[in-house]
Amino acid sequence: MDRASLRKQLRSNRQSLSAEQQLAAAKKLSSVVCSSEAFRHSQHIALYLANDGEIDPGFIAEVIWEQDKFCYLPVLDQKQPEKMYFQLYRPNTRMVENRYGIAEPELDLEKTVKAEALDLVLMPLTGFDEQGNRLGMGAGYYDRTFAFLENRSKPILMGLAHECQKVSSIPAADWDVPMKSIATEKQLYGEQVQ
Repeated sequence: MDRASLRKQLRSNRQSLSAEQQLAAAKKLSSVVCSSEAFRHSQHIALYLANDGEIDPGFIAEVIWEQDKFCYLPVLDQKQPEKMYFQLYRPNTRMVENRYGIAEPELDLEKTVKAEALDLVLMPLTGFDEQGNRLGMGAGYYDRTFAFLENRSKPILMGLAHECQKVSSIPAADWDVPMKSIATEKQLYGEQVQ
């Protein structure tokens, strides 16, 4: 199956989950992620706000705040459409809608950090395989932002997904940045990083 067809099928899988299933999955995901070595050893953690049936990392954000870690959200640049920043996110952060209708912090370059300064990035995905390949929504924001990782070990990239988004093999593209691990409501796949 080609990437576009696979993306459509896997988006449908996650969109078909009920609100109760989504809530239960989000709680279980938080337990899986927050007990991981990668999470425990990280201070600067980026995540996303769930959209389009994505598994919700909202409970993880609460743990980040409770443990006095720093939480960041991706923010798209309005003038340079291909550029993505990571900005500090707190419970009282002023939010605005981006061009996709997704809430994000109002861009304040003084509150952004370089992607290289993050310890752990919890990334949304449309599909994944156990080899760490990720199928995103197709815009390439994360792949462009983390292309530098070919020569570095930090930040750790952990994909987040519903178990129903797992497939045996994702057709990888040259520009795809692989994940160190993928967490679902059921388990953590891939490398445990100390």
